[in-house]
Amino acid sequence: MARSTRRPVFARPDNRRRRREIGLEQFALDTARRDFDTDSGAIRFGPVVALVAAYDEEGNIGDVLKAMPDEAGGLEVTTLVVVDGGTDRTADIAREAGVATCVLPVNMGQGTALKLGYELASEHGARYVVTLDADGQYDPGELEDILEPVLTGEADMVIASRRLGVDQTSDRLRRAGVKVYAWAINRIIGQRLSDSSNGYRAFRIEVLDDVVPFLVQDQYQTSEVIITAATRGWRLAQRPTVWHPRAAGASKKGGNLFFGLQYGRVIATTWWRSRRFRVRRP
Repeated sequence: MARSTRRPVFARPDNRRRRREIGLEQFALDTARRDFDTDSGAIRFGPVVALVAAYDEEGNIGDVLKAMPDEAGGLEVTTLVVVDGGTDRTADIAREAGVATCVLPVNMGQGTALKLGYELASEHGARYVVTLDADGQYDPGELEDILEPVLTGEADMVIASRRLGVDQTSDRLRRAGVKVYAWAINRIIGQRLSDSSNGYRAFRIEVLDDVVPFLVQDQYQTSEVIITAATRGWRLAQRPTVWHPRAAGASKKGGNLFFGLQYGRVIATTWWRSRRFRVRRP
């Protein structure tokens, strides 16, 4: 009798599909890097890189780039936009603005786009990186204030806080979530951050060089970076910020319930993984 090829109900999952996905992801990253090198050559960034990950933000990114400072703390600022796939003119607008632009051929998630940006910043000579979104909810005029504790040596990483500053949006449920997320992360890392989900951040490049190999989240990376950096022994600080409503478009991260569940998942899985790479620094 011929042997059945039907898979048992409780058989081990076939990893071939995931291997194919990883291969496609690496192909997309390699393509983006190759195109960036072709377009930019041996470009050397300024000491400060303002890193913007963007996905279908043609209605906002132009104003964000116009407001970006040329220097911060007396240091030249290079703006780097990593376009995370998409179908609109985001990449064209960034190039027309004259900023360094790296384009992923497919949408891979904000976390993946930021990780690529961290690596490019390090490879092209940056000493500091400030991340902000392309949706206009962060004010580029605050960049120097967010960066200052890193420049003065007070901290290795700074997180902007709308709870210490002003939240001009009207989403009360999201505000409540911000408090819950911060409480959960503080329980893990033993600190007193007030806004762990804010993506407006400043880093010494050494922090990113250290934590990037441990980052695995393709989308909800904000909590992963904080937990990893704190676990690796880097000093964290926070600064107030003003959180503005979107001028155009809608969030790509889903509704409040979906976002909350995904964010909580990342907190839990990162905490579990972080037990293996804890470092104590002098």
